[in-house]
Amino acid sequence: MVMMDTLANALAAIQNASMRSKSEVLIMPASKLILNVLKVLQREGYIGEFEYIDDGRWGKIKVQLLGRINKIGVIKPRYSVTYRELSEFPDWLKRYLPAYNIGILIVSTSKGVMSHREAVEKHVGGVLLAYVY
Repeated sequence: MVMMDTLANALAAIQNASMRSKSEVLIMPASKLILNVLKVLQREGYIGEFEYIDDGRWGKIKVQLLGRINKIGVIKPRYSVTYRELSEFPDWLKRYLPAYNIGILIVSTSKGVMSHREAVEKHVGGVLLAYVY
């Protein structure tokens, strides 16, 4: 089995577990990008605690779900966005988020992985990775 996009697989696992009202989900393989995205989700209150489990191979991440996720997924292709595009809430953003103040986009910037609101506060643009609401 060849995994092309580990972030997409991780978010799909979270989506599936949350649709089935599970309290936790095991994500494998682990990566720094997945851990950084999970930190943003935790900061925004979508997930609870998570822990990295070193299994001697690629590692696993156990994530505690709070039941606050309606939809989560990756954005493909990964668009580059400027600070101005994030702050204006353009039409293409409506494709991922249901309404103006509902949900977040996760952006990979030069200052790390953060939500689109944090990116606007810090005046940085970046590459869109995922959405959640």
